[in-house]
Amino acid sequence: MAQDRVNNPDWADHPSLVQGDAPAPAVPPRAPSVPAPFAHQAEADFSELLDFYRIPWLYEPTSFAIEWDGDAVTEMFTPDFYLPDQDLYVELTTMKQSLVTKKNRKVRLLRELYPELHIKLLYRRDYQQLVAQYGYGALEITELRPEDIDRILVSPAELHERVVALGEQISHDYADRTVILVGVLKGVTFFLADLARTITRPLAIDYLAVAGYGTPAKGRSRQPGAVRIIKDLDEEIVGQHVILVEDVVNTGLSLAYILKHLKAKKPASIAVVTLLDKGDKRLVDVPLDYIGFPCPNEFVIGYGLDYRERYRNLSFLCVLKPEAYEQTAPLRPREDVLMSETARK
Repeated sequence: MAQDRVNNPDWADHPSLVQGDAPAPAVPPRAPSVPAPFAHQAEADFSELLDFYRIPWLYEPTSFAIEWDGDAVTEMFTPDFYLPDQDLYVELTTMKQSLVTKKNRKVRLLRELYPELHIKLLYRRDYQQLVAQYGYGALEITELRPEDIDRILVSPAELHERVVALGEQISHDYADRTVILVGVLKGVTFFLADLARTITRPLAIDYLAVAGYGTPAKGRSRQPGAVRIIKDLDEEIVGQHVILVEDVVNTGLSLAYILKHLKAKKPASIAVVTLLDKGDKRLVDVPLDYIGFPCPNEFVIGYGLDYRERYRNLSFLCVLKPEAYEQTAPLRPREDVLMSETARK
């Protein structure tokens, strides 16, 4: 068994390497630029790429026998990485033809001897293709550059897992009831759609929209601090069980206003589910019944959240570096751009 290192991205902290159960063999001296347990800089670089995209990995978890002399194993092959989300082994190589030839031979033997295994031989140019399989292909969308991203906050796999868990909890809590999901436009679009598909109770969907602080009404001057419903519900909710769906809750001011507005319609109950909770920015106490993730006080985009109306369709959540937006000229106020509690301040 080869040296086993596990990386499992955690929400709060940057991923770290931990010792697995397998006995660790003696490690030969390495150049200072190559952190343990890696033997080559390419491996260290690849691990940093996986960490950045919050892709779980194991380093050299298994050695496979590929040649025998009778019953004695004469040659073993240990792929560099294992990616559990895709059940995929990865072997890295460089452009040196001698190394490419050797590794191609080993990979070919491994596929012949263990046809149930999935393995890829990657050059550096193949990295982007691999991360695209995890849902990051849209990084190229409309000038969003990887260097503008401080970090991936929540990966596509983590989003899926958490949304499913929220849907299961809501289905359990409303086991004998029908619900109405009320989404606050428009950052909630993707979250609400995915959440609705995981809820097993009968449900209806409706939307409302709230003018952001200082958004002027037609023919009026700006009124800082004013909050207005500019698109109300289409359906009656009297006597119904309502679940208000938000993308981000920060100060709580808009949410408190919305809850007061909905309670006046006399529903049987109101609960609140939010994808992200910026608890550090709370100004008023508001009830949050279901929370996806705690959120840092930073500019977050993706999965419905935008910057200048772009990047909503990224399949993950990421933090923009301040320099990516602070030097940009502000947009002219538009009446058709509706901001809700998701406004990042």
